Amino acid sequence: MLAQARRDGGDSLDVLTRLQRLLAARVANGAVDGVSAPADTTAEVASTVASEAPGGASQPDAPAAAAVTATAWHAPDIAEIESDSDAVLASQPARLALTEGGSLAAAVGLNEVRGVQTLRVAPPVRRTSLIPRVWSLNPLARLWRALTGRKDPEPLVRDAPDPKGQWSQAGRRRRWMLLTLMIAQTALATHFMASVLPYHGADPLEFAVLALFVLLFGWVSAGFWTAIFGFFVLLFGGERHMISKMAAGDAPIAPDARTAIVMPICNEDVGRVFAGLRATYESLAKTDSLERFDFFILSDSNEADNCTAEVDAWQALCREVDGFGRIFYRRRKRRVKRKSGNLDDFCRRWGNDYRYMIVLDADSVMSGECLTKLVRMMEAHPSAGLIQTAPLAAGRETFYARLQQFAGRVYGPLFTAGLHYWQLGESHYWGHNAIIRMKPFMAHCALAPLPGKGAMSGAILSHDFVEAALMRRAGWGVWIAYDLPGSYEEMPPNLLDELKRDRRWCHGNLMNFRLFLAEGMHPVHRAVFVTGAMAYVSAPLWFIFLILSTCLLAKHTLVVPEYFTAPRQLFPVWPEWHPERALALFSATATLLFLPKILAVVLIWAKGAKRFGGAFALTVSMFIELVFSAVLAPVRMLFHTQFVLAALTGIAIQWKSPPREDAETHWGEAIRRHGLHTLIGMGWGALVYWLNPDFIWWLMPIVGSMMISIPVSVFSSRVSLGRGLKRARLFLIPEESWPPKELRMTQKYTEASRRHVDFVDAVVDPVANAMMAASVVPTLDDPKRDAVRAGRIETALFKGPARLTNTQKWELLNDPRALAALHLLVWTDPRAHRDLRDARAHGLAQGFLASA
Repeated sequence: MLAQARRDGGDSLDVLTRLQRLLAARVANGAVDGVSAPADTTAEVASTVASEAPGGASQPDAPAAAAVTATAWHAPDIAEIESDSDAVLASQPARLALTEGGSLAAAVGLNEVRGVQTLRVAPPVRRTSLIPRVWSLNPLARLWRALTGRKDPEPLVRDAPDPKGQWSQAGRRRRWMLLTLMIAQTALATHFMASVLPYHGADPLEFAVLALFVLLFGWVSAGFWTAIFGFFVLLFGGERHMISKMAAGDAPIAPDARTAIVMPICNEDVGRVFAGLRATYESLAKTDSLERFDFFILSDSNEADNCTAEVDAWQALCREVDGFGRIFYRRRKRRVKRKSGNLDDFCRRWGNDYRYMIVLDADSVMSGECLTKLVRMMEAHPSAGLIQTAPLAAGRETFYARLQQFAGRVYGPLFTAGLHYWQLGESHYWGHNAIIRMKPFMAHCALAPLPGKGAMSGAILSHDFVEAALMRRAGWGVWIAYDLPGSYEEMPPNLLDELKRDRRWCHGNLMNFRLFLAEGMHPVHRAVFVTGAMAYVSAPLWFIFLILSTCLLAKHTLVVPEYFTAPRQLFPVWPEWHPERALALFSATATLLFLPKILAVVLIWAKGAKRFGGAFALTVSMFIELVFSAVLAPVRMLFHTQFVLAALTGIAIQWKSPPREDAETHWGEAIRRHGLHTLIGMGWGALVYWLNPDFIWWLMPIVGSMMISIPVSVFSSRVSLGRGLKRARLFLIPEESWPPKELRMTQKYTEASRRHVDFVDAVVDPVANAMMAASVVPTLDDPKRDAVRAGRIETALFKGPARLTNTQKWELLNDPRALAALHLLVWTDPRAHRDLRDARAHGLAQGFLASA
């Protein structure tokens, strides 16, 4: 490294002399303090310095370094280290030329920022503003403003070419039909439920049960009719308002229709992320439209090893696909507003350079045909602001994940087609695998925080539903292209991982419900906010319904009935029991829950079940899934109830989830998460059996599922079980029987992914150090920041990487001068921590640090 610094010329010619002078100063300091440095280390440093001297001769001070003692730094040392770190930074272009595969500096290009050479990891910034509109959530205040004639200081703007939409009348008629069917079906079921109750709802407890039944049955009815109409849409090959029918065929994409494919990531599995991105890029490269697209990895990672691995994986990906200048990497230092803030940061910097943006998730994979088709759809439909694909889940091998993949692949198309049938151009956005028109998105979809204090205020968590609502409020259509192939994602590998995701979604959807009365929202998106909240609130409602039903049983068992409940009552009120009506109501409810799944299988039978393992295997898989989903329903009910209460009260739930791969749940984790629920099931079942043994059979599907939740959670996470069922052709989906090339390549690249550099490499390895330091824009220096930097360097050097917190590591990675100074000291200071010295010695032995 010193020899390279000398070759660079300029101030770097004096690096050797200054290093030797610094070592000599430490000799004097050590003689006073009497703290010994390891002899082998000091000898090694002295030998390194001596060998690097001009002509190979030792300088006068160098031999003495082999027998010196060392101690803490003094102020002059720190100033000298700061000066020498500039020379280390100056050597970055030369060190970057040593990267495997050729010079990284030559491939990417360099910019000089505040005296430091930095890699062009991103295009030039063309900054624009994103100004969120303050939420108006009080309809009475808006009414008063209108009555008093005061003008809105920020009137809503509807700037789409066709803000109403030619399809809006058809959508309105369909929604009235849905509402009529739901009300009629719920009213009929409520009548039957009232006839089942002994006092037909006249008792206060029965009335509460009946009120909850109305809400829960109406929720089930909405899903039922959505699936039924989706079935008929798919059976007859679609309908006339499908957005995919408006695409412009295979016409070339206009040169100015540039699209940014953005992938926000945060502490993800680096190998899997870049494998999926490479498969997507290569698929797009096979089309004739690659030059119309750019790729952006938008990192919010703060795990130090992840940050270093991402930069290494980025440069490796660019080399493998010749993607320099088309694949960019950006890591934020100021991590605000989570994913939505990450996208906002991209829009502010580069949004004006692109007409469209396709958002990917960390586990997303998309085909080139799907990407180009999305752009052509937007070009053909100028009033579309957002088009969401229906991503297919694939790629996991645990039993739980394969069962969820099967359910999504078999039943999911019915529900997405049904959603499109009701919503048309006022549809959902799921946050990824979708294309967005940049100009209206930047003008209308910036998210202001929700006003107030507490858990239901602040930065919006589930941004996707809100952005879709704001896009439609401005007159732009939001569509689901449910029939567009080539869009994929992955499922959580086990139940506990899925519940961790649900915890976040639950809080976000409850926050979004506050926007139900927001100004200008379309009625459909107000309904979306309701259904989003109801997806989780239904759990505590069901739980309360079951508790009240148990209370009714206790009341009729332990309390003497009152036949005369009013003064001067002439005739008694006799309680009535109609078990045959209860059975009929139970059968009707089961039909609503299970008929859509049966129809989905029938639809596959009609179109060919070979790719699902055959008709028999498909049918067996469906029945197993029916049983398993019934077992999981009470378990999810308890967890979702806990999540709702935690979100509403602001109580934090501590939850450390397993890794993102095909992670298996261990018995200890399952007992911690499901133990209380098991006890609840056992106690509840014992209570009902004590009250009336005949009723335990009605409650057994609930309490029995709670009792076996621990083994179910453990065994369903097993990869071996998932693979065994796959060999038996159960839960088989087309993406497994005939996997598309994009998924095959993703798996291949994931398995072949090499070890990427980590934090220790970024400190010790000269090439990795140069790469990390050059990938970050240096901050402005001032005395206060210099003092903080010196403290970080000293802590890292003497305590070693294992003793550093992740925050300390992350701060070092974000400071090129600190990283360069630490690198210099690891190679020159005899007191460097043993872990750093071992990494240095190991690197020299392996040969990949020979440039030092």
